[in-house]
Amino acid sequence: MKTLILGISVFLLTAFSYQKSNILRGGWETKTDEGLIGQWIMAENHFAVTFYNGNEFKYTYGGNWNLTDNNQIQLHYEFHSDDKDKVGQTAKLDYALKGKKLEIGGRTWKRTDNNKPGDLAGAWVITGRERNGEMNTMTPGARKTMKILSGTYFQWIAYNSETGDFMGTGGGNYTTKDGQYTEIIKFFSRDSSRVGAELVFSYELKDGEWHHSGKSSKGDPIYEIWSDRVDLGI
Repeated sequence: MKTLILGISVFLLTAFSYQKSNILRGGWETKTDEGLIGQWIMAENHFAVTFYNGNEFKYTYGGNWNLTDNNQIQLHYEFHSDDKDKVGQTAKLDYALKGKKLEIGGRTWKRTDNNKPGDLAGAWVITGRERNGEMNTMTPGARKTMKILSGTYFQWIAYNSETGDFMGTGGGNYTTKDGQYTEIIKFFSRDSSRVGAELVFSYELKDGEWHHSGKSSKGDPIYEIWSDRVDLGI
């Protein structure tokens, strides 16, 4: 009987923690006094924050997150384009959720979606890429490319979580409909001339993996496979 009660207690505690963190998942947006637009994507265990102005990318940071027992949000940095010394560091911040507004770190963020309507919401890493007609398997390590999505926002980030090196990022809005995945680029660290471009791809979920094909922002044909970070345990 004691074992049953203990099991139920653990289940309820886990369910409560899941529900508590679930309320923050999705897309958030803010605007600074200097006119910068901030985009925050919160997936189940991962997050990405980016600030940009018009077609000019400013900076991005992100990694893992969780809520603590004392009602704080804990951020563990995997990448930071402005300060690589923060990579591997952890920050704890007070937060307050008031309806569709999230107050954190002295800034107010407005909810843009709660992971709907997009069906690709989550954090993904690339695990396969076709070259010369052959699919090459990729094993994510310290050097990885992550794509993180809410219901309407997307962002990809290439980085090394051990060295702190940041290779590039891009993101904006996306839609999915009838097997078609469309990106509208709002920021691109490597080439601001790509901002405003609309890229259309075919997509399919197979055994939990995201198969992604079409043409890159440079017009090159691509076929990639992305795997869920939660499923991979990373």
